[in-house]
Amino acid sequence: MDAFVLSRIQFAANITFHILFPSITIGLGWLLLYFKFRFQRSGDEKWMELYFLFTKIFALSFSLGVVSGVTMSFQFGTNWPGYMNTVGNIAGPLLAYEVLTAFFLEASMLGVMLFGFRRVKPWVHNLATLLVAVGTTLSAFWILALNSWMHTPSGFEMIDGVAHATSWREIVFNPSMPYRFAHVMLASGLTVAFLGAGLLAYRQLRGDRGAASRAGLRSCLWLAAILAPLQLVVGDLHGTNTRDYQPQKLAAMEGLWESGEGVPFTLFALPDEEARENRFEIGVPRLGSLIITRDPNGYVQGLNEFAGEHPPVAPVFWSFRIMVGTGMLMIFAGLYGAWLIARKREMPRRFLQLLYAMTFAGWVATVAGWYVTEIGRQPWLVQGVLKAKDAVADIAPADVGVTLIAYLASYAFLLAAYVAAVFYLARNAKRVGDVDRKPNPL
Repeated sequence: MDAFVLSRIQFAANITFHILFPSITIGLGWLLLYFKFRFQRSGDEKWMELYFLFTKIFALSFSLGVVSGVTMSFQFGTNWPGYMNTVGNIAGPLLAYEVLTAFFLEASMLGVMLFGFRRVKPWVHNLATLLVAVGTTLSAFWILALNSWMHTPSGFEMIDGVAHATSWREIVFNPSMPYRFAHVMLASGLTVAFLGAGLLAYRQLRGDRGAASRAGLRSCLWLAAILAPLQLVVGDLHGTNTRDYQPQKLAAMEGLWESGEGVPFTLFALPDEEARENRFEIGVPRLGSLIITRDPNGYVQGLNEFAGEHPPVAPVFWSFRIMVGTGMLMIFAGLYGAWLIARKREMPRRFLQLLYAMTFAGWVATVAGWYVTEIGRQPWLVQGVLKAKDAVADIAPADVGVTLIAYLASYAFLLAAYVAAVFYLARNAKRVGDVDRKPNPL
């Protein structure tokens, strides 16, 4: 492999590992605030048991997210200098805004949230929890503003091959930003809902039927029941935005080669990029046009209109189906769990086993969706402005290969350790979640 391919794999490995942890901390900050609010309203200590358990998971996730994020940012200089040389006037300020307005806020307030329960006034501790949740959301906002701008760039002009801002309002609130931000926020909420449900189901399978375990599981299932169907709606709206601004990505998602009216929705196929056709295709007639254009006879652009300028088809096609399939399973689990709660029925053991198996289902859907988004932008790094091959550094492939192996080995170890630590915390929650019943009244 040449340095370009290896650099792409290396960055993909870094961002795949990194995104796992913000996908938890963004939503988990708000869930912690909910637990704290329920405790303040009811005085029931089960909510603080849940709060103390999940603050530990938040801290663990936050630390790994920070470390992997720093590593990833270095690659802009080491592997992709053409990126900052061309669009650094846009990317630099947006990344700086994320650090100044979000990262410093959540990092400083995290210390109070983790260690201040017995040392500060209750309202101060509540405020710290709120500010951590706000900080994680602000961080996502700025990062997604930059990422969305790379897909639908606006508010800039090119002078001597360098992008210069003409309107920061248009840059930040570019055409795909609202859809992408809503989609990611809901994805984080679902990731946390199933992480919590899976860990608490694990506790119940081990015999813990205590009040905290049951209340936490109910809360997570209600959250999933609300967010999963909403995500389906937002995802559909995001798809129509992609149709308007990145039709080649949408064609790859659908595995559609020929443009036409009344196109089918492909359920299964093996895309053959050399032959430019699908093998063993199974589809539903006209459903593709109906979903994409709201008209069963609507016109949809195919990949052949973008020969040489469309993304690799198979990875986008299959990542999209993994994301949607996982999302449909989430809808079923959330709605069935909410039905059981509404009927005041005990959780069947089989359902608890399903939730346990889905502990990290949010990661699967998030990574698959991120691959659809990022691979779907190829060959562009910034849509219509900068191609990926024009931004890569001129370095020896062997150097990239060595660091890639080191990254993969480190990330595999850290990921295994993280999963083991999360289940350890859940298994021993009664010890690690011990609450001082009398926090400092001052």
